Amino acid sequence: MLVQAAWSYRYRPQIGDQLKARQQEQPASVVAHAWKAQERLHKRYTYLSYRKQPQIAALAVARELLGFLWSVMQEMEPERPSPISKAV
Repeated sequence: MLVQAAWSYRYRPQIGDQLKARQQEQPASVVAHAWKAQERLHKRYTYLSYRKQPQIAALAVARELLGFLWSVMQEMEPERPSPISKAV
């Protein structure tokens, strides 16, 4: 699924009417993070596709997309107390 999503980064990032409507209800930090990902992944695909096969470029972009998703999940997850602090 990530590789399929990575193929969409072939195209220049833009904000259409539907995306604008969905973003209005989202926090500004989430929108900024998403736009940063859009720009970076498009540039990465463009750079790699001139030097490698497009399939390899898409796979590399999928890997970076996974990094962005991991980052978002880390920000959303509440901090858990460590087991060591309970023992002390």
